[in-house]
Amino acid sequence: MANLKQLAQSLGLSITTVSRALDGYADVSAATRERVREAAEKTGYRPNASARRLRKQRAELVAVTLPADPGHIGPPHFLDMLSGCAEHLASAGLNLVIAPVPRGESEVEICRRFVDGRRVDAMLLVRTKRRDERVEFLQSRGIPFVTNGRTESLEPHPYIDGDGFAGFLAATQRFQATGHRRIGHIAGPQEYYFAHVRRMGWQAAMDDAGLGSDLCAEGAPTEQGGYLAALELLRRPSRPTALVCATDEMAIGALRALREIDGGEHISIVGHDDLPIGAFTSPSLSTMRMTGENLGASFASLLLRAIAGEPAAQLQELHAIEFVDRDSHRLPRAAA
Repeated sequence: MANLKQLAQSLGLSITTVSRALDGYADVSAATRERVREAAEKTGYRPNASARRLRKQRAELVAVTLPADPGHIGPPHFLDMLSGCAEHLASAGLNLVIAPVPRGESEVEICRRFVDGRRVDAMLLVRTKRRDERVEFLQSRGIPFVTNGRTESLEPHPYIDGDGFAGFLAATQRFQATGHRRIGHIAGPQEYYFAHVRRMGWQAAMDDAGLGSDLCAEGAPTEQGGYLAALELLRRPSRPTALVCATDEMAIGALRALREIDGGEHISIVGHDDLPIGAFTSPSLSTMRMTGENLGASFASLLLRAIAGEPAAQLQELHAIEFVDRDSHRLPRAAA
């Protein structure tokens, strides 16, 4: 196997030219880059990865932090997305690394460790908060990043998100169209952007119809959180006839609560996320999901464009929400 000096001598080029050709620099002609690449393949030459990263001042890594708290990362949809993202980043010479956040540690501190240590070229953030310290930190450092979800940041940043407001507005209106008036909402923690806009969509539909928006209970975004929030609503004197739940996990917990009360089989329910387990609950869970094919590839594309310096305002995607109708939203209502 040839070294860099031998490869340069065989081509009659300087070591610098061969090195820059292998790194893809535009000041080396396309013909020369191709000639060097073919010669390197023929001789079996492989650049030293560490030296190459130092020359290009790149870590060749994109990091995503994953909270350890239950309910914050749903394996079926997040891990599929991360897998697709990793595959497309790899084709551009970047590796996606997953950094679990230990309980009691701050995600922003993990971000700080990566950024200040120059260990990453970009970051992918999931489960955004309305005021997100991670976003503010990365903006202050000028580090490229993309979020899975929006924030209330005044400074634009790249994101992919579903239109939760429109989705929950439409879901509530569908219940209203079938005669429901006491439509409750099981909300996620309101510091999270997704939970806030979904609640606002439900509330707007109730306000527009002249109905009260007091049938709302907030809980952790878990099955247990949904179970406890549903019990709170079901114990009220005028309990709901339908429930719109912030997530499928919360809806599955609410289904458990409905099985524990008289008449629970008549209360309709819908969730959001389209978790695979929802098709196997009893009744099968009607739900919503964000539209879009191969979201992992979309995240990778935005990350690469952010790294290339495209303006953040041009790197924002808001996807429509579609319904996945099963059995739980069309249960026969008991007589009022």
